[in-house]
Amino acid sequence: MIRLGEQARLGGGQNRIDQQHQRGKLTARERLAVLMDEGTFQEIDRFVTHRTTDFGLADRTVLGDAVVTGYGNIDGRQVFAYSQDFTVFGGSLSEVVGQKICKVMDLAAKTGCPMIGICDSGGARIQEGALSLAAYGDIFLRNTMYSGVVPQISIIMGPSAGGAVYSPAITDFIFMVRGTGQMYITGPDVVRAVTGEDVTHDQLGGADAHGSRSGVAHFVYDTEEDCLAEVRRLVSFLPLNNLDDPPVYRTADNSDRTDDSLRTIVPPEPNRPYDVREVIYSIVDDEEFMEVQSTYAPNIVVGFGRMGGRTVGLVGNQPAFLAGVLDINASAKASRFVRFCDCFNVPLVTLVDVPGFMPGTEQEYGGIIRHGAKLIYAYAEATVPKVAIITRKAYGGAYIVMSSKHLRSDVNLAWPSAEIAVMGPDGAVNIIYREEIARADEPDDRRAELITNYQQRFTNPYVAANRGYLDDVIDPAQSRPVIIRALEMLQNKRDTLPAKKHGNIPL
Repeated sequence: MIRLGEQARLGGGQNRIDQQHQRGKLTARERLAVLMDEGTFQEIDRFVTHRTTDFGLADRTVLGDAVVTGYGNIDGRQVFAYSQDFTVFGGSLSEVVGQKICKVMDLAAKTGCPMIGICDSGGARIQEGALSLAAYGDIFLRNTMYSGVVPQISIIMGPSAGGAVYSPAITDFIFMVRGTGQMYITGPDVVRAVTGEDVTHDQLGGADAHGSRSGVAHFVYDTEEDCLAEVRRLVSFLPLNNLDDPPVYRTADNSDRTDDSLRTIVPPEPNRPYDVREVIYSIVDDEEFMEVQSTYAPNIVVGFGRMGGRTVGLVGNQPAFLAGVLDINASAKASRFVRFCDCFNVPLVTLVDVPGFMPGTEQEYGGIIRHGAKLIYAYAEATVPKVAIITRKAYGGAYIVMSSKHLRSDVNLAWPSAEIAVMGPDGAVNIIYREEIARADEPDDRRAELITNYQQRFTNPYVAANRGYLDDVIDPAQSRPVIIRALEMLQNKRDTLPAKKHGNIPL
């Protein structure tokens, strides 16, 4: 038994382990040891072997085959995990590898624990044909059935090609390591043969490509150790399952803390940018904010923080990039994040400074109407506590989309600098008073006068507050304590949706 256990731990053998290290990669078991609390990982099915006798595989069996599966703790909380072993048949998916993965996925769902998959695989085991393809289908089914039941996290630490990419794509978050992590449907050779494009593995499906361009990856890191440490950090924000609440952490950061710098963070010039992350760092506990998809669609910022020791999901328009306008990518990024938070009982805090949706044929032909509607759908459907603060602009349909009272937001606030209108005062005056401006002796002076009058009468936050669309106009310095009190008030919120099988989000 002891000898067999040692044999299983060697995977594909010391030579293959050395090759893995030479590539700058940890082995499957080393990765799990870094991920889990020390000494807590318990392996399952380490004596399982493949059953294929064709193509000379009868005499090439390895205990555990090409994946390590089991459970352990992260910060004392139980999680399940699998780690594909590239030292065994290149980590390829066989029938029994699929069965091992499905077993721990089923256990994770039954026990209500997060599921973490570490991917480092050459894809389906060709020698097993349809059996390996069926194994992928079994995994995809469980990814789908357990979506919204337990958090699912994928870590790409090697190749993940062809059908193998679809399991991570269904999971909630994807982590990638630069230089070694790769995801693509077809490799560079096939791309070159079919389209004539000459690309490298990294250009086609590397971490930066998916972190910044496709948006497939949510987090990108330089080393495996950094990546695994950040997976642990993400898990610390999340509940174990959809019936659980996120963990509560003690903090020395006073819930009543104010910040006078917020009174001046919004520039007096309406088109001057500022960084919404400075607002986020100011209001969350201990200035800790874990941004999701930080280099993709940077015109909107999403991520996790804590307020009063409790996890919140933060969404904020980013005036420092494209003026915070909503485009296709930003809408898709934010809507998926909002839906994740709603799945797992994470309250939403939204910081609004949005001039509208991105205009132009590229956006219209790309389906901005459909993609923008996703964000409407996500906020309207969400039943978790929702608090929103308008810091500056909230124009047109974009005002409605960003967690407005009209989409069942619970507490809607504004700073005195907020402007709520169909469009900016310049554009509105040019349309409403076009003829009057044209007749004026000094058109520019008259336009400026009319703009000032329009702002005073229509775009200030007190107009919306008078209608009840805003619950209060607050001192910016008081934002943190006001939000925390609102979230405490909403702690036992219960909301429902009309009875249905499921809605039809405009995908």
